[in-house]
Order: sequence, then C-alpha cells, then structure tokens
Amino acid sequence: MLSVLRDRTYRHLFLAQAVALTGTGLATVALALLAYDLAGTHATAVLGTALALKMAAYVGLAPLAGALARRVPRRALLVGADLVRLGAALALPFVDRVWQVYGLVLLLQAASAVFTPAFQATIPRVLPKERDYTRALALSRLAYDLESLLSPVLAAALLTLVPYGWLFAGTAAGFLLSALLVLPLRLPPDPDPDTGPDAGRVLGVRVLLATPRLRALLALDLAVAAAGALVLVDTVVLVRDGLGRPAGDVSLALAAYGAGSMTVALLLPRLLGRTGDRALMLPAAGALTIAPALLAAGLASGWADAHRAAAWPALLVLWACLGAATSTVLTPGGRLLRRSASDRDLPALFAARFSLSHACWLLTYPLAGWLASRVDAAASAAALATVALAATVAATRLWPRRDPEELEHAHPELPAGHPHTAAGAGPGHRHVHAFRIDALHRHWPTASGPSPTG
Repeated sequence: MLSVLRDRTYRHLFLAQAVALTGTGLATVALALLAYDLAGTHATAVLGTALALKMAAYVGLAPLAGALARRVPRRALLVGADLVRLGAALALPFVDRVWQVYGLVLLLQAASAVFTPAFQATIPRVLPKERDYTRALALSRLAYDLESLLSPVLAAALLTLVPYGWLFAGTAAGFLLSALLVLPLRLPPDPDPDTGPDAGRVLGVRVLLATPRLRALLALDLAVAAAGALVLVDTVVLVRDGLGRPAGDVSLALAAYGAGSMTVALLLPRLLGRTGDRALMLPAAGALTIAPALLAAGLASGWADAHRAAAWPALLVLWACLGAATSTVLTPGGRLLRRSASDRDLPALFAARFSLSHACWLLTYPLAGWLASRVDAAASAAALATVALAATVAATRLWPRRDPEELEHAHPELPAGHPHTAAGAGPGHRHVHAFRIDALHRHWPTASGPSPTG
C-alpha cells in the first residue's frame, strides 16, 4: 500500500490531506464542546444545524467546484481553498453567539466544497494505474481513519492543558501546512474536453443517475450518512448527559469510531482483489442499520441507564463497528467512479457525487440533532436506523449482481464510418467496450439491448 508514496506528487497530496484532516478532527471536537457551552442540553440541535449548513454548502457549491476545476489551475484552486479555511478556523475561538458559529462553519465548508472534489479528481490523474489508484484510495481512507482515531486522542490530551478554543489553532495550522505542501507541486493538466471522437461534456449528475452501480452508491451514501450523523451529532450528549462522563470521553468515543474504520482500511485492498466491491459494500451497509437499531433498543428499554458501567464499553464497541462498516462502504467508492467515467469527465463526476452524497447528510444531520433534542436519543437512533435500512434495500435492488465493465450495445443512429464504430463493429454498429455514460452513450443498455443513445 505504501509503495504509491514513492511518487513525489502523490506523497505531497497525501500529506496535505493528512494534516488538513488532523486539523479538521480537532475542530470537530472543539465545535461539539463549543455548542455544548453555548446551548447546554440543546447542543445537539445547534450541532445538527451547524453540520446541516456544512452539508448545504457542499450540496450547493460542489457543482461550482466542478466548473472551477475546468477553468482555474488545480494548484491555485486547492491552495486558495485552504487559505479561506484557515481564516475561518482562526475566527472560531472568538465567537460567543450561535449565529456566529453558523456563519463561520458555512464559510469554512464552502471552501471545503471547492477543495475536496478537486483534490479527489486529481489523484487518478497522478496515479493512472488501477492498482496504484486502489492503494491510494485505501491510503486516503486510512488518513480519514487516523484522523478519526488520533485527532480525538490528541484533542483529549490537549484539553488537559488548554481550553478547547485552542483546538481551532490546530485546525488553522493543518490548513496552512496543507497549502504549503500543495504550493510547490506541478499537477498534471486535465485532458482537453474538446478532443477525441466522443468529445462533448456530460454532466456528472447525469453520469451518476444513469449508471446502475452509481445509483446504488448514492443509496449507500445515504446509509453512511444516517450512521455517521448518529456518531457525530449525538455522541456529545450520549457521553456527557446519558452516561455522565467527562468531556475527554467524547474524544475517546469518536476515537473508537476511527479505530474501527482504520482497521478495515488496512485490510480492504487485499479483500477487494478477492471479493469485488458489491460483495463487501452491501453487507457493510446492513451493519450500518443494525448498530443504530441496537443502540435505540438499549436506550428505549432503559438498559443503558440501569447498566452504566457496561453501557460505556458497549457504546465504544458499537461505534467501532459503525466505523468499520463505514470504511467498507466508502473506500471502494472512488473505484466505482473511475470505472464509470472517462478521465475527461472525472472532475465533474467527483463533484456531482460529492454534492449528492452530502445532500444525504443534509437530511440526516438535522434529523439526528432535532430528534435527540426534542424527543430523546433513542428516537434519534431509531429514525436513523430506519433511514439506513431503506437505503440498504434500495442499493441492493439498484446494483445488478452481474456488473461487467464491458457491455455489448448498438449505435444504429451513427453514420457509416463513424470513428467510434469504424473498427470491429457488427450489424447496426453493434460492438463491445468498457461502457460509460458520455456524449455518445446517454442511456445504460438493457437486457434487450437498445441503443445507448435511447
């Protein structure tokens, strides 16, 4: 897995991601504690709203990021977004009103909505070989997992020495280092969108919605969002009020989630080579349903209140299981995107997936926060388990069991001698190749084999 770090460009990009994520992890803990200070027992409502604003920025601005990626040099885009995030992080320790939290979170996440899809679309250009790209995806997931594991532990250690407001300084430092790592790189240019026999821009959203495996991926994103919202929104109240534990244990609970995810990320490259994406991702989505349901049952029955000594390790185990299942679903996602689009369309596809997947979080964050605040944590967990179950069933139905990359299809609409079918096409311009939605293939072939242009 580590062999891809020999590539200098990827090494810098990976380190930039790692330090930025560490800073973001510190901000996650600090933001939860800031919300608790400002709103007390209603912290879940504040945190849920702040995270919903984060998702609104992602949903609204990620498509803009796809357009910017085609017009602004990639390095300038990444460094500029980091500097905006740095400024927002430096301002967060000085807020004393809930609306100020909302405004700064919106600014910070607007910059992230530009940075992240552009960053994701850069990696397959830097590492064009599928084996290297798969390893890079696993490393990227590992970076997220290390952030989930180490950042809360680091935050817990720092909280014994300084007030939580200082954690935002660590966030700013992470964004600054990320910008400095990207600044000296010479990133590969994107392909010319106006060359080649299939020239013509296809919207990333269209590729997502027209490709069966990617429709299933969006459903899986909803299952991940349901489980993730439970962890990120409700942990602070479950730990502080539900179990009566100190602030540092909020970090430990989040670290358990990261530990589960990291363990799976280390194993996935080898497992994916043996079993394939679908066979791993769908069962993991089932686990994202079961763990919240168990939590809801434990809270509703009063077991957690009656057995607090056992409830704490049980919560850590549940969070670790959720982290493992989340990693199993998310890590192969980049492979599915790469299989489903040309290099030319990848930036738009990553931006579209980033936007639509975060629309799922826009639903689940406020659902988790407001239900926990207005009803109780058991109702929040039960609702999120129901969302995850519906999403898992949908993904299972949408993703065909047989999902080859190459498909036979026809082009009766194309004239004789067209460059796309000139070599090796049969009657009706029928031929086989790696099928992707693009300007010449606007619809997915069905079993009866209609024209892909429909």
